[in-house]
Amino acid sequence: MVQGTVTFISGGARSGKSTYAEQLLVTQPGRLVYIASGVAYDQEMKERIAKHQFDRRMDHWETIEQPLNIHEVLPFLQAGDLVLWDCMTTWLANELYEGYEAGNPCWQRPGCLEGKTEQLLRTIKQISERVTSLVIVSNEVLDDWPEHGQETQLYRKTLGILHQKLVQQCDVAIEMDHGLPIVWKGDPL
Repeated sequence: MVQGTVTFISGGARSGKSTYAEQLLVTQPGRLVYIASGVAYDQEMKERIAKHQFDRRMDHWETIEQPLNIHEVLPFLQAGDLVLWDCMTTWLANELYEGYEAGNPCWQRPGCLEGKTEQLLRTIKQISERVTSLVIVSNEVLDDWPEHGQETQLYRKTLGILHQKLVQQCDVAIEMDHGLPIVWKGDPL
């Protein structure tokens, strides 16, 4: 079995992560698959999602809306696919508050978030065994963040651990800064 390339791209808000990630994939032969984890909860997010959709329209991306349970995308992926997941940060926030409506968010349930992150790492491996390329986008939200509540601290800790594990597991690690890619590991596609 041939293992697909896994590329991890992180950076600050509006640093050019998504655009760069798309550019890495659109030049390759294969079906373009966009896994979207964003949910349009407010007007700003609606506008950001609409912009991303507009930017992708010319390249004929197949979009899978998956705000939770990222493993559920597996049946939709095919050999040779070029997959962009945007973004892990949003997915983690969605998972953190899964169950909130019922008064029992994941962050308050013992072992819930740990189980979700372990499932995520397994899923990334399974995706990479199926597709040609997987590019994962994540925001860098760990620098100089003031102290907040317990769930924010848990979110930051979990995101930091996930970033470290993904960089260890991936073939390429890139940090976007002011629209410029800084390659920390491997060679971009």
